[in-house]
Amino acid sequence: MTNELKNSQATQIQEAEQAAIEKRRGHLKSESLRIIDIAASEPYSALKCIHQLSVAGGATEATYVAIEQRIVADQDAAGAYHLALLAQNTPDLPIDARQLIELVVNKGDNAQRLALLKNLPLPPVETIKAYILASDDGDAIGQMNAYLQINPEGYGSQHMLASGQADRIVPLSPNK
Repeated sequence: MTNELKNSQATQIQEAEQAAIEKRRGHLKSESLRIIDIAASEPYSALKCIHQLSVAGGATEATYVAIEQRIVADQDAAGAYHLALLAQNTPDLPIDARQLIELVVNKGDNAQRLALLKNLPLPPVETIKAYILASDDGDAIGQMNAYLQINPEGYGSQHMLASGQADRIVPLSPNK
């Protein structure tokens, strides 16, 4: 009898765990559909969608694609920056991080370019350098030179943290 009771309890626990998993899947699917709808219908909603994705704790592949499409349609450098960082940390996302990085470099401001330089594992250093130097923004040039002086290869902050140097994730355009 005790074995039957133990087996029955084990089965109930497994069923409860499976029900919790199914409930979580249902919630993520529902949230994904809601986020996809926002991305499809609201211009410049990429940051809102990325925030909602974070709050939901994940999403379907279609959600990431919808957010990327919104970013490209709007040429949204801020959204591109955040989704590119997400893609760098989650390599199996179905998005083109290179396209997003190029959008930030080409359409973003110097604060966004500096943030890419500091936060991507392997940023396009020479391209970022060229854009910042061409801007004649003395403050941004100074920040870039100071950063590249301690990190001439331009390895992002993850490399610096791994090598024992202290750095922090840089906020993107604090006045926006």
